[in-house]
Amino acid sequence: MTATLPRTEDADDLDHARHRVTTVLWLGGLAAALAVVLIVATGLGPVWVPPGTVARIIGHHTFGVPAVADWTPAQDSIVWLVRVPRVLLGAMVGAALAVAGAVLQTLVRNVLADPHILGVTSGASTGAAVSLLFGVTAATTAGALAASAFAGALAATVLLFAIARINGQMTSLRLLLGGVTIGYLFSAATSFLIFASDNQEGARTVLFWLLGSLGSAAWSSVATTALVTAAAVAALLLLAARLDVLAAGDDTARALGMSPVRLRMLALGVVALAIGAVVAVAGAIGFVGLVVPHVARLCGGGTHRRLIPLSAVLGALFLVIADVAARVVFAPRELPLGIVTAVVGAPLLLVLIRRFRHSPT
Repeated sequence: MTATLPRTEDADDLDHARHRVTTVLWLGGLAAALAVVLIVATGLGPVWVPPGTVARIIGHHTFGVPAVADWTPAQDSIVWLVRVPRVLLGAMVGAALAVAGAVLQTLVRNVLADPHILGVTSGASTGAAVSLLFGVTAATTAGALAASAFAGALAATVLLFAIARINGQMTSLRLLLGGVTIGYLFSAATSFLIFASDNQEGARTVLFWLLGSLGSAAWSSVATTALVTAAAVAALLLLAARLDVLAAGDDTARALGMSPVRLRMLALGVVALAIGAVVAVAGAIGFVGLVVPHVARLCGGGTHRRLIPLSAVLGALFLVIADVAARVVFAPRELPLGIVTAVVGAPLLLVLIRRFRHSPT
């Protein structure tokens, strides 16, 4: 009697089902961990608030339960007006940066791509520098600062589209080189603005902002960032199948009736919008979009339907923890968030590089 080998289709279905289960387990576990971290992170700071009290305060403001407060007015203000907006903003910024990094690595076909490579982050930094160093009312309001930073990000995006389409179609190489060029251009512009300004306090603020901070978090910025982040993630999930095809190469995409140029333009527009929105409220934060997508691939594979949600949850978790470290390590002084993400992200990137070196090709 000879054994009957299973059909290839059955093996593929079993493999896909296994990956789906693994992804669901990872997403469920990470989402639960994120919920716990959000509660604990809200209580941490110069004034410690127990997690139980934090949960009751959030429940009271969100659902009206408990109806009678058993905590102090100071705790209520610290938790609801200061720390809850901050941790929520951190989660959304981390999610947006991680998803943007994952998609950019596909668009430019480079595993070292991250939001900085587009030049959009540098453009936002230049817009913020103009506001902080030379603005009249812009320097005094967080909303105007965010608007200036977003305008800079938008200008960088338009310039990137123009450069990438010069004398030919938009390709991954043109995007990569155009983003690097724009990044250097706007970085030089920001440095010149700092040099040309006599506003020393503004220069210090710009330098701190360039390293990233969630210190200006407020409910208004949380609402705007949540809307943009949710819309960007949803749009990229709708493009997930086509991004998988693009990852296999432009020729494969054309053979399947897709236009790589249109897909890149559409996905890049969504990514640039998300990056501009989060950089406008949190500054330039590095390493999240570079490292987190690689970790997400280790957890759930490279399929974008799994990669995008895993990157979002991991990015949120990573940045909330990093922000806690920024707040408490040298309390009451606050470290720039970019320093913490670099300190954590650089060793993690080295570990990933070592893993890639020893993995089969």
